[in-house]
Amino acid sequence: MDLGLKNRTVVVTGGSSGIGLATVRHALEEGAHVAFCARGAERLDAVAAELAAEYGEGRICARAFSVLEPEANVAFADEVAERFGGCDALITNAGQGRMSTYADTTDSDWHDELELKFFSQIHPIRAFEAQLRHSPVGSITAVNSLLAYQPEPHMVCTSAARAGVQSLLKSLATELAPEIRVNSILLGLVDSNQWQRRFEAREDQTQSREDWFADLARRKSIPLGRLGQAEEAARALVFLASPAASYVTGARLEISGGVSRFV
Repeated sequence: MDLGLKNRTVVVTGGSSGIGLATVRHALEEGAHVAFCARGAERLDAVAAELAAEYGEGRICARAFSVLEPEANVAFADEVAERFGGCDALITNAGQGRMSTYADTTDSDWHDELELKFFSQIHPIRAFEAQLRHSPVGSITAVNSLLAYQPEPHMVCTSAARAGVQSLLKSLATELAPEIRVNSILLGLVDSNQWQRRFEAREDQTQSREDWFADLARRKSIPLGRLGQAEEAARALVFLASPAASYVTGARLEISGGVSRFV
């Protein structure tokens, strides 16, 4: 299936590892030019060099900065415009979860989590909005979590922030239409560095990775019996960001192995 991304420009935040990197690769495989950012310069540079060798340096733009810095987002958008002539699709992927209950979440934790979840969307969207409006196929696709609809007691702060972000995205889908489509994916459990660290810290050091993750899927009651892979989320993101999804906006696509309980 041709997604219509050849020679289009896709921007990915949090693009140096995990779902972000898988998304960058998938967009490149679809023929797009890809600009991506992340905080860690060393890893970002290594990934950019590897991708440039595989797909061509002229199709890659990588910059290290925090998406919580508004000026840095604007500078990145200016560079994308200069390199590629503008942005056709923005995929917002930065952010991580905070393990805490209501009782042990401090005011500082609340401020940090709400700032991260909201402004990792707001700053990049503001920076690229004009370019996306100018594109004939402008789109924003956000990585969000099932926590937005199905909060967990050990992730109260993150769940509340995720719900707020989903409301923001739904509002933007109306306000930015018809020039820009806005969609999101809702993630369940996806194999990631976070889960790898938990595996390495397991109590039973004799248990294999395969068995540990299978036990995790059973404990979490995932109907498909496993965690998701970064590439599975990436394929959904790139589809929603592409012209192939041209009549889809304000939508959420669940990537969870069927673990959700809401209707």
